Order: sequence, then C-alpha cells, then structure tokens
Amino acid sequence: MYPLLDGLRIIDITTIILGPFATQILGDMGAEIIKIEAPDGDMNRWNPPMGEPGIGAGFANNNRNKRSVALDLKSEDGKEILRRLIGTADALVHNMRQDALDRLGFGWEACRALNPKLVYCAAVGYGSDGPYAGKPAYDDIIQAAGGIAGLTWARDGAPAYHPTVTADKLGALHVVYAVLGALLYRERKGGGLGQLVEMPMLEATAAFSLNENLMGASFEDNGGLGYHRTMSRNRKPYPTKDGYIAVLPYTTAQWKRVLDALGREDITATAWFGSNTERSKRSDELYGILASSLGTRTSAEWLALFEGLDVPCGPVHSLEALVADPHLKAVGFFEPQFESNPPYHRGLRQPVLWRGLEAIPDRRPPALGADGRALLSEVGYTAGETERLIASGAVVVPTAGKAG
Repeated sequence: MYPLLDGLRIIDITTIILGPFATQILGDMGAEIIKIEAPDGDMNRWNPPMGEPGIGAGFANNNRNKRSVALDLKSEDGKEILRRLIGTADALVHNMRQDALDRLGFGWEACRALNPKLVYCAAVGYGSDGPYAGKPAYDDIIQAAGGIAGLTWARDGAPAYHPTVTADKLGALHVVYAVLGALLYRERKGGGLGQLVEMPMLEATAAFSLNENLMGASFEDNGGLGYHRTMSRNRKPYPTKDGYIAVLPYTTAQWKRVLDALGREDITATAWFGSNTERSKRSDELYGILASSLGTRTSAEWLALFEGLDVPCGPVHSLEALVADPHLKAVGFFEPQFESNPPYHRGLRQPVLWRGLEAIPDRRPPALGADGRALLSEVGYTAGETERLIASGAVVVPTAGKAG
C-alpha cells in the first residue's frame, strides 16, 4: 500500500465484489478501511478455493488492507457500536439496498446527524430519481440492462454476458473516484461538511457501453448507433498456424504496411483507402482480410513481422498464460505484498505505482471480526463491556486458533 490517504478512515458496509473491490483500492492508497460484517461474514469469504478458513480466493482478492468487525446490526448494541465508528470516520461506502440500510437506522440523514463531515457513498443498482430505484441489482442484471449484452447482440445477433463481472468492477472504479472527489471538495470548498454520493450501476454501465457507440444518436438521431470498427464481427483474435494473435493496424500508414506485406496492394490503391472515415466504414472487410490471411505462418512469425513493421500486435493469452506472462512476472504483479505471505502464492497487486513514494507492506485479508476488540476499545468501550457484547452476540470475534 501507499500512504496517499493516510489518516482517512472509511467505514465499509459492502459485500461480494463491487464494494469490496472499491474499498480495497482506497485501502491500497493508505486509507484505514473498517469492514463491517454480519456475524456470518461477507458471503465471499466462504466461496472456494480456500487459502485459510474463512478466506476464499474471491474474498482475498478484494479485502486486503482492511480491518474487520462483525456486528449484529439487528441488536441495539450492534447498532450503537456502528454509530460510534461512524462518528470517527471520514467516509462510509455501502452497496446494500438503500431501504434496508434506512430501516436499520443508517441512511444518509441519520449518518449525517452522527457525523456532519461524513462522505456517504451509496453504490446502488439504479439512480434514486428513476422508476427502477430500489430494485435489486446484480452484475448479470446490470450487464443486460446497461447494454453490455446488447453490444454482442448488435454484432452477433444474440446477446451475451462478458465472462467476467464487468458491471461490478466498473462500478467499483466509479465509487473510488466519487469518494475521493467528495473528500477533496469537503476540504477545499465544502467547509468541512460531507455529502451524499450516489453511484448507480445501471448509469455507470450504460455510460461505458454507449461511450463510443452513441455515434449518430449524439446529434438528434443523425445516423445509427454502434462504432463501425468495434462492431465488426471480424474484430477478434486472428488464428495463425499454431494459435492466435492480436493485431491492430490503426493509421493509414500502418494499414498500408500490413496490406502490402499481405500482397493486398489492390486495397491500398482504392480511392477510399486514405480516408479514415471511409476506411472505418469498411472495418469488417479489412479485418476479414486479416482473419483469412494469418493461418499460413506461426504466431511467432507474424508477431516478428508486425513488430518489424511497427504495427501494434501481441499474443492472445489464455488465463493460464496470463498468470505466467513474463512482463507481469518482471514487474512483480502477482507477488503478494504481505509481510508474511503463506498461504498466498499469488496476489493481484495494485496496478498503479506512485513513483517516488515508498510502499508499505499490505495488511492480509482479515479474519472475520479480527479487529473487533481493538476497534471497540478505540471508540470507548472498556474490556469488560467488550466481553459482555461478545457474549451477547452483538459482536463476533475469531475463535482461538482459527482464521475465520
């Protein structure tokens, strides 16, 4: 982690991926993240494979650099502990349905009354001003409603999900900049007062889907939607004699060098070839030439040729090959940054590097409730009061000798 946000305390009431991924990034930048969990923990803790009891791989990859306190928020004692923690925080991030959190007594107005400086970020499925407000939202539902599946539909004639949780991870990145922007505003122009920040998954995903695809609809429906180049069915990894490669001639000069190398001077001699606009309209034809031409040589031969022509190209990695990629190995991308690594053979470090700042060892993903006693002490509970709360079930701490 890096000490960029040192001194900031963020309450994290999130589960699975969207919220935990966002707060982990903030933790990677040095913020103190206090993860509030139910007595049975974040569901992702228990999804195999398991590195330690209560630390599944999905949990581990989204919850380093956090402290965990497990509270029964249906109990008045559990609620009071959370109220005290909120009173010490700079921000709160949640991805619960807002009405559920409101019923527990931790909506925006209630939290602002506890702490006027609090930045309160609600990662919700749909914006609260629209007719979908309050509906449940998961990645598949938002990929479908937000246009991700529709991109494949427009290109291939049938919708399909990305084989990754695109909407969740995209939403997480929006949460990060939204919280940082609100914190910066609080310090510079907000008079030290916090604000409510709403990050709706549908809107974030729709913006992502439509960015380059709004096209003619930007100007009173002057033309169709969809960017010609990315909508080409021939825009794909191209088969070679022994595998696949990616190659993307983009400029006129790059296309000319590639087509000349493939013996297609008939294309470069056409009237439309020198126009970026006209060439973009013929993306499917041009990509089709690549798709039908590369099966005669090996991947290594084509990559050497295209690199020699100064044309963007690269290998197509399987997941297994990606984990073994020499560049990622050289930059230490998979090396766990914990002071003590076992049982972690690989991690996914923060991809951004702040040159000139010395990194601090990461905190390992916490056991369920691992920091409960310490955090209760920090907000004024005596040792005796803490033990009473544990005995009552309002607070859950790890069983001696177990990780979760």
